[in-house]
Amino acid sequence: MDTYRTEAVITKDRTLTLEDLPFQAGERVEVIVVTQAGPPTEGGSRPLRGTPVRYRDPFEPVAEADWESLT
Repeated sequence: MDTYRTEAVITKDRTLTLEDLPFQAGERVEVIVVTQAGPPTEGGSRPLRGTPVRYRDPFEPVAEADWESLT
């Protein structure tokens, strides 16, 4: 089974046209249409994406007092 991937935009009349496909005339194919995620909007589901990350003392122990085996 060969797979061919392309991107297209639905027109105003809600139709989709695929041209110059790499298949032979009369060949049976399966068509699956999947929407693509758009660019994130400000304050969307991931508001911290793209925010710089800064580590203070990255090699220092964290919550050392919370471990019973160390006491």
